[in-house]
Amino acid sequence: MIHYSVVPMDVVFAGMENFVPSYIDIEHGGVSMQVEPLNGYQARIVRLISGNPQHYLDGRYAPGTIINFSPAL
Repeated sequence: MIHYSVVPMDVVFAGMENFVPSYIDIEHGGVSMQVEPLNGYQARIVRLISGNPQHYLDGRYAPGTIINFSPAL
């Protein structure tokens, strides 16, 4: 990664060593994906795991998109 900044690197990346993401794999609308749960019924798409190339072209499944889902226990 290249990062140009006047801010010292130790300030830019302060706290990154403590970041532990909690991702889960789900199927939503027939599309397999990895998401980051935000609350009980919403999640942010991190990446698609689908083998269908059409899913990657569908803007509804773009990384960063927030979806509603019902977690199965």
